[in-house]
Amino acid sequence: MNCEIDGDMENQVEQEEKTRLINQVLELQHTLEDLSARVDAVKEENLKLKSENQVLGQYIENLMSASSVFQTTDTKSKRK
Repeated sequence: MNCEIDGDMENQVEQEEKTRLINQVLELQHTLEDLSARVDAVKEENLKLKSENQVLGQYIENLMSASSVFQTTDTKSKRK
């Protein structure tokens, strides 16, 4: 009878350990899913910002080329 109780207790402890490990694995899976979703969102935001930066860069370049302030001057032709 004593061996039977010890066996039951060992099984119960083993079952509790398995349950704890399963719960830990599930929690880590959810964490990984959350991190993966966050990485995807950051990649998407990064692409959006790169595109916006290209548009702004082109806009600034166009403004600079249209403005006489940023035009290169030829000092030799002014001296003549």
